[in-house]
Amino acid sequence: MPLKTRHWDRLQNNGLTVTELGFGTAPLGNLYRAITDDEAQATLQSAWDGGVRYFDTAPLYGFGLSETRLNRFLRDKPRDEYVLSSKVGRILKPATEATRDGIGKWFEVPARKEVYDYSYDGVMRSVEFSLERLGVDRLDMLFAHDIDVPNQGSRQNVNAKVDQLMAGGYHALERLRLDGTIKAFGAGVNEWEVCEQLLQRGDFDIFLMAGRYTLLEQEALTSFLPLCEARGVGIITGGPYNSGILATGPVDGSYYNYDLAGPEVKARVGRIEAICHAHGTRLVDAAFQFPLLHPATLSVIPGGQSRAESEGNLRAAAADIPADLWAELKREDLIRQDAPV
Repeated sequence: MPLKTRHWDRLQNNGLTVTELGFGTAPLGNLYRAITDDEAQATLQSAWDGGVRYFDTAPLYGFGLSETRLNRFLRDKPRDEYVLSSKVGRILKPATEATRDGIGKWFEVPARKEVYDYSYDGVMRSVEFSLERLGVDRLDMLFAHDIDVPNQGSRQNVNAKVDQLMAGGYHALERLRLDGTIKAFGAGVNEWEVCEQLLQRGDFDIFLMAGRYTLLEQEALTSFLPLCEARGVGIITGGPYNSGILATGPVDGSYYNYDLAGPEVKARVGRIEAICHAHGTRLVDAAFQFPLLHPATLSVIPGGQSRAESEGNLRAAAADIPADLWAELKREDLIRQDAPV
């Protein structure tokens, strides 16, 4: 059975049709461990064979490695058969192996240092480099990357980067949308608050929000997601498993928000998992399907670093979740009462 798709067209320019299951390619940039080019290609092929037609990447992912691996895979695919997004906000500068960024996080990658740059010229240069690495003449979506406290260090720094984007890079994104290099733009971040901040200041199309509307977190329902609905803004959900715990369950060594999960989070996930099991459902399947129940969501993009992980995501996308499961989670106050189910 082919993967379900969703269509977005707030600008009335034929829009974009994305598969509900997309492919987040950070792991293909050798995130946390190195994989070979052949392993990367096999993982991508498994997703493609399963019907995935939306791929998200970024210059940061392996300092260009993710984009060049996608180039190799997509080279013989008709450009109109898939949707492609990348990011702006960083320029990669040559470095030595000893002085490069990402040591201990990105393995066997080009030696580069990252420089944040959300200016007009910085966005234009970043797009040019991405098009070259990807081997394509256009992208479908561009996201201003990592304007959030985890990456910028403080709310003051975030506000400064938002100001830089709105004064410069935003106008580059508008131009790229106008000339057809992209069809849509937004931000790809780890916080919903900055998405709302940007949406109040500009004409943004789609936000890639990592880990902020999941089975564990629904704060974005208070103000941001209703604003998206009102304006026809789409949401791509990254990190649907909150760094892993919603896939693995509350096992020893499970991760939440890029760190080891604490006892309160593990206890809450344990309660959610027990209800899933009582309804004959895997926790990971419910975690994947939950964000798709919100009408603003277009696609969910868990990553994959192996064929097995890719096939696991396909299984989660095909799962049928009983409505009683969501109802019981609400009765037990484990998801918000206003969460669309």
